[in-house]
Amino acid sequence: MVVGQKRFVQTMRKAGADMTELKGVNRQAADIALPAVKALVPKGKSGKLARSVRAGATKRAGVIRAGKSTVPYAGPLNYGWPGHHIEPMLFVNTGVARSEPAWQRPYKEFIEKTLSQVKGA
Repeated sequence: MVVGQKRFVQTMRKAGADMTELKGVNRQAADIALPAVKALVPKGKSGKLARSVRAGATKRAGVIRAGKSTVPYAGPLNYGWPGHHIEPMLFVNTGVARSEPAWQRPYKEFIEKTLSQVKGA
């Protein structure tokens, strides 16, 4: 999570900066974090969970997704499910946190580039 990203985007838009590149930067950051997450995914007999982990992006955020319709247990394994006595493993959260110094770089570069383009900065 990039603290203050929403406010940064709003401020840069008001200043006239082109923010269409942000989705690409978000995807780049997610791609950087993906190997760290994949390294922590529990390896089951079928390997379906590990194969379901993927990176994505929107204009607002880079995203690491785990699970799909055939792997509905990804969320409960990652976040836990107290009602079923499933302890959280937090493999996605931990992988993203461990790779933070690496995926912060594209954001820093984007911020510097964007600030240099803003008129009056």
